[in-house]
Amino acid sequence: MTNGILPAAFAGFGTGLSLIVAIGAQNAFVLRQGARRQAVLAVVGICAASDAVLIALGVAGLGAVVTTWPLVLTALGLAGGGFLLCYGLLAARRALRRTGAQALTVRGAAVGSARTAVLTCLALTWLNPHVYLDTVLLLGSVASDRGSLRWVFGLGAVLASLVWFAGLGYGARFLGTVLARPGAWRVLDGLVAATMLATGGSLLLRTL
Repeated sequence: MTNGILPAAFAGFGTGLSLIVAIGAQNAFVLRQGARRQAVLAVVGICAASDAVLIALGVAGLGAVVTTWPLVLTALGLAGGGFLLCYGLLAARRALRRTGAQALTVRGAAVGSARTAVLTCLALTWLNPHVYLDTVLLLGSVASDRGSLRWVFGLGAVLASLVWFAGLGYGARFLGTVLARPGAWRVLDGLVAATMLATGGSLLLRTL
């Protein structure tokens, strides 16, 4: 069993990382907050802690419970899809209205409240039914194949989430030179808008 601990942990790390690295609504938001240097610790903490809780539930075998609550997943899909569409439209409006003179610099003022960032991050995390399917159901199913080492596998997945979100949130600040250029924030907001609208639309289409 001892010899299998590291392989199980690395497998969990790789599997967890493969599920979260794709550009999605949550990652786009973390990237934007990191670039703005606003509430980065809180946002990274919420994302990593939420993943840890959901992964633990999946490893504990609660994936079957998720599949028995189709109405709950449907409600989450509708609420999450609507929220993402609204957020995407706001990002699109920022991208279209912002000029070079109005562009926010990394250290610019009027970046919004930390409370808003926290609430938005919570909504992006917990209103997305894909989060439950990926972490609780998928990771939980893969972890169950590890038998007595399933919690080691889960720990590896939790570590992957922490490393990714911390790297994304705090690494974004190194984009300062790029984001100081006119139009850079317009491009970033355009990316955020496209991601949010695509994800929100996909959620609604799959739910309805």
